[in-house]
Amino acid sequence: MRSQAERGTRFVALHEGPPFIIPNPWDAGSARVLEAAGFDALATTSSGFAFTLGRSDGTVQLHEMVAHVAALTGATELPVSADLENGYGAEPSVVAETITAIANAGAVGGSIEDWDRDEHVLYETERAADRVRAAAEAAHGLPFPFLLCARAENHIRDHDDLDDTIARLQAYEAAGADVLFAPGLHGLDDIRRLCGSVGKPVNVLARAGMSVDDVMAAGAQRISVGGGLTWVAAAAAMQAAAAIRDGDLSALTGRPPDLPV
Repeated sequence: MRSQAERGTRFVALHEGPPFIIPNPWDAGSARVLEAAGFDALATTSSGFAFTLGRSDGTVQLHEMVAHVAALTGATELPVSADLENGYGAEPSVVAETITAIANAGAVGGSIEDWDRDEHVLYETERAADRVRAAAEAAHGLPFPFLLCARAENHIRDHDDLDDTIARLQAYEAAGADVLFAPGLHGLDDIRRLCGSVGKPVNVLARAGMSVDDVMAAGAQRISVGGGLTWVAAAAAMQAAAAIRDGDLSALTGRPPDLPV
């Protein structure tokens, strides 16, 4: 099993090399499947993990995420980055403590967003940058490489303002973020403009209909899928279950021979 330092070093190297895809497992089994599929790093999905608990996105608590990350890093040798939502608290000191806790669980990366999940508002840019700064200080004070991803939530929170998104991400970059992310961007022109406006690697959330090559050509360093794979798996299970309910057992074709679990 690779050490955390080795995973962290590998994660940094991925951000300095060619663009890559970082898929999002929802549990330890799916993490092993994605590792076997040949991916180089993994990122958790808050919505996908909440689904495994039978709950909606935004309801997971820090101790649950810590246990989840520990399970993923125990099941795979790949670098794991954690979706930490708003850091499980509004205060910068809480966000810093979250980074430390998730690093202790084995993660070598983590994302912090600027959406207050309790008040359901976007943090003001200056306040959000203070939170990123505290998270960055905690991340960069660890004894192994840990990449902090700062997220601007505008485009999935009914505030489709690219100018504000860019201004926010520039502030988060200045505050010490290593990776920048604005989920919900729709077009290549917006991706290209954002990537050209910042100096740190940019993560882009994949959408159906996008082309990996086009997104990477627009400047993205990495592409994640969020809860997308979770919903693909859930839809397949629902379809098979409906067939079984109606008397058709043909969906039970057995375990694929190369499934690594």
